[in-house]
Amino acid sequence: MGKLTIIYITIAAITALLLALFQYLYKSKLKSNLKYVLTALRTISIFGILLLLINPKFESYTYFDEKPTLVVAVDNSESVSYLKHDEKAKKVVNALQNNSELKDRFNIQAYSFGKSVNTLDTLNFKERQSNLALALKQFGEVYANQTAPIVILSDGNQTYGSDYSYIAKGIKQPIYPIILGDSTVYSDLSIKQLNVNRYVYLKNKFPVEIFANYSGNETINTELKIWSGNSVVFRKTLQFNALKSSEIISTALMANSVGVKTYRVELVALDNEKNKVNNVKNFGVEVIDQKTNIALVYDRLHPDLGTLKKAIESNEQRSVSIIKPKDLITKINDFQLVILYQPNNDFNSLLKEIKEQKINTFIISGATTNWNLLNQTQEYFKQTITNQTESYQPTLNRNYGTFIVEHLDFNSFPPLKSEFGALQMLVPHETLLYKNVNGITTEDILLATFEADATKHAILNGEDIWRWRAQSFLNTNSFNGFDEFINKLVQYLSSNKKRKRINIDYRSFYNGNDDVIISAQYFNKNFEFDTSASLSIVLKNKDDDSVREIPLLLNNGNYTVDLSGVNAGLYDFTIKHNSESVTASGSFQILEYNVEQQFLNADIIKLKSIAETSKGTAFFPTQIDEMISTLISDNRFKTIQKSTKNIVPLIDWKYLLGLIALSLFIEWFIRKYNGLI
Repeated sequence: MGKLTIIYITIAAITALLLALFQYLYKSKLKSNLKYVLTALRTISIFGILLLLINPKFESYTYFDEKPTLVVAVDNSESVSYLKHDEKAKKVVNALQNNSELKDRFNIQAYSFGKSVNTLDTLNFKERQSNLALALKQFGEVYANQTAPIVILSDGNQTYGSDYSYIAKGIKQPIYPIILGDSTVYSDLSIKQLNVNRYVYLKNKFPVEIFANYSGNETINTELKIWSGNSVVFRKTLQFNALKSSEIISTALMANSVGVKTYRVELVALDNEKNKVNNVKNFGVEVIDQKTNIALVYDRLHPDLGTLKKAIESNEQRSVSIIKPKDLITKINDFQLVILYQPNNDFNSLLKEIKEQKINTFIISGATTNWNLLNQTQEYFKQTITNQTESYQPTLNRNYGTFIVEHLDFNSFPPLKSEFGALQMLVPHETLLYKNVNGITTEDILLATFEADATKHAILNGEDIWRWRAQSFLNTNSFNGFDEFINKLVQYLSSNKKRKRINIDYRSFYNGNDDVIISAQYFNKNFEFDTSASLSIVLKNKDDDSVREIPLLLNNGNYTVDLSGVNAGLYDFTIKHNSESVTASGSFQILEYNVEQQFLNADIIKLKSIAETSKGTAFFPTQIDEMISTLISDNRFKTIQKSTKNIVPLIDWKYLLGLIALSLFIEWFIRKYNGLI
């Protein structure tokens, strides 16, 4: 309580006493000692009411001890077991969790990590990827405001995510790596990296770039071979020594037939080489017959043009030509899709030609679109013309079923500038994105697709889509999500295939450590998305003719199945409805490759580096007792006494209300009993 509050309380006490004395002592006819009792009761009542009006606040403190947290994170990836340190890791974890001094000093929180981070339950060392950077980033965020040293049990060989040595620089907690792996350096050849395009064209040569590495001190000779089936299509002799530890080999191979073609790169192993798994790497390419040509027609320059070209051409199967309307008319038949960016009067002749030739279109409108022209030259939609613009954010229609939409975070995307007013569709259509204004989703169309007169069309009612691609990168550190969304839209518009009741989304081939996820959408006879369907996939391994059937699960609007972990090989699959004769088929190939088996040693240098940067210390499993002593004796990890300050206003004290009521009741009863009322 402050001094002013104490003064108010003193004044209230004096006022209450004076009022009581005035009533029962000054000019009072009472002669007995009863008047003193009534004076006291009236004083209590008035003083209590005045206290409630003043409402003083009382402070109380609760003291408690807070122990620091000890984060123990174990690398649960295959590389630990491959380096034969899985049992050592389990023993170290048990020693940390069961040490009585550590338990008295710390709150121990144990986790395991592979591609993701999980609370430690059991260790099986079967994770196909290891993302130490993600684990460090999450620990740094969760324990940012605590004292929480981080113990990492890992070989330091990360196969997924950002560089963890960079992430460690932003973490305020000291890091104590326990290095799992052999520190002895052996002579070893490895294929560190292989670069090749995913798609190539028939009768064309495609480049292959290979990074070959050598660790050792002796001068050695080896040979690099590229196999296609049982045939060697490329070979080169290589020489390495202590000064020359790597070489980049570039070549070009011919694509002779259409389909998925697999190759094997091999470095001939040394006689005494310990790890030969990393001497071989498989890769695949999909040979396609032709390229999809797309015309991006414009009359004014805008950042959207470069964004669309970059996104569409991220798929090597497609080529985008940015062209003026008058230049396209004479060669319009060279393109499978025409994107009309903000049509104006210069598009008049082109729009008539498109209608006559029945060309698929994607119309993008904006602030400079001539809606009078568009309304007059086609019968598919009409836009209310207000000559005013408005900014609209997108909201995904989760019932959209023309093709599978990956779940981009559309809610975070910036608004697009569009004509103010409703867009009225005059033909059957499907809305992909609705307009959202100030957080309220409207029924107005932002992006829709439709089919009419044996052609396919889409309309995006807004400009500045370049902001979406930039936001997608900020959200995921990659343009892939946005680019895939645009490419699926382009794939639908540039194809004249009939619509199917089951749409499937998959890739022709997967690398050995990729997530093999197949998605599907199922529609009823009215082509409405069915969320209650029972779908399953029949998977056949063409190498051994084994067949397995797996149910698909509904997940975020799509039916999906995760086939990660399936053995390498060529597979045919059929997705079927379990009670109707509706199916969709495909095939894919999984290339044999295990990134977790590419390492021969622990990355000791990098683990020691993050320990030094964070003011921690690196240890080996044999030094576990020394590490425990270091943690216990470190003064940075002392138990901290903290207090909680509670401020309680007097009005919340129910006993005062009871006291006021009781004093008033007793006073009334005495006066009534003695005939003073």
